[in-house]
Amino acid sequence: MYIYLQNDSNIKPDVLLKIEIIMKKLIDIFEKNKGFARMKELRESGIQTRDIAAVVDSGRIEKLKPGLYKLIDYSFDENESFATVCNVNKNAVICLLSAASYHELTTFNPFEVYTAVPMNTPRFNLEYPPVNLFYFSAKMYKPGIEEINTNSGKIKVYNKEKTIADLFRYINKVGEDIVLESLKSYVKDKRKSVPKLIELARQTGIYKKMEPYLKGML
Repeated sequence: MYIYLQNDSNIKPDVLLKIEIIMKKLIDIFEKNKGFARMKELRESGIQTRDIAAVVDSGRIEKLKPGLYKLIDYSFDENESFATVCNVNKNAVICLLSAASYHELTTFNPFEVYTAVPMNTPRFNLEYPPVNLFYFSAKMYKPGIEEINTNSGKIKVYNKEKTIADLFRYINKVGEDIVLESLKSYVKDKRKSVPKLIELARQTGIYKKMEPYLKGML
């Protein structure tokens, strides 16, 4: 829920009052979109670009990129970082260590958001959260994407099977200990689908690397 402005000695009273009035108009738009809003929506509500800039300068909303804003005081859940990344780039998919953490396959909690995008996607950076970007070919990018509605908005994340396959693909980069921990957690999961895991691993060309570890745990 939005917290209304407190008096800020660095902002003139008339400007502060104007920002409060603007925020009362903005709040419904941000809450409808789980804490995010695009310039088009804000302009369609009758708010001027200069007024949006004033609210950004006041620190009440954050400009994530041209045309995309985030409400600072919105009650985001634990998926805020993922939602931010997925809002900034519509093709972003949470992958590798971040996906493993999301699915509770590992106890490791990365400080960066591991993110997959298609090849030739323009690079993007965020002040927060930090993003570790991976460029996937169409063969590697498309399988296993899940769209999940959270209290911070819709996110895209690879399912458990694709996450395991990707971890084996990047085992030298992410570390064997985390990969094996994730595989062990998956094997213990009552909702696992080993045939689905094998099919997806074969589809992405990683099954031969995974096979001896998987057979040793089953």
